[in-house]
Amino acid sequence: MKRVNLIYEHPIFQEKFQALQKAETDRPFCNHTLEHLMDVARLMYIYSLEHGISISKEIIYATALMHDIGRIDQIEKGISHEKVGAALCDAILPECGFVKTEIQMIQAAILRHRTDIYRTDISENLCDGKKSVGENELLSDILYWADKKSRNCFACRMREACNWDEEKMNLAIEY
Repeated sequence: MKRVNLIYEHPIFQEKFQALQKAETDRPFCNHTLEHLMDVARLMYIYSLEHGISISKEIIYATALMHDIGRIDQIEKGISHEKVGAALCDAILPECGFVKTEIQMIQAAILRHRTDIYRTDISENLCDGKKSVGENELLSDILYWADKKSRNCFACRMREACNWDEEKMNLAIEY
């Protein structure tokens, strides 16, 4: 996963990531740490394996690393982090060896990863192992799902003050 490591080491990624870590130091809610990014990547990959989704591990991990990198701009400038993250893909990913079609796929997933409109249970996009939608939609769906499932709401000390809708919260240990 050489290209994924190049993303993490990229100066722009590190600048944004370190600024985000500093900005969220006193944030009482879920933070956007490396653990969160890796949890999302691992859940995405597990789900893709279990359902026969043939998206490469590098694309999955790259998507997970990039999906919240725009958060610092959302905090500081009020710009939606998914738009910033998708734009940062153009600055970071080519230098890490990703080609245009891969970058577009990652960008599409990042742009949709917070969209609840038309989203149902991810399993509805899978029909007995046959994909009923394209790879872009599947990548977006598994990112959305993994991003939500990566949070341990059932054990969170801030659960009562959280602004997440209760139906989005993970209120038990589950997959």
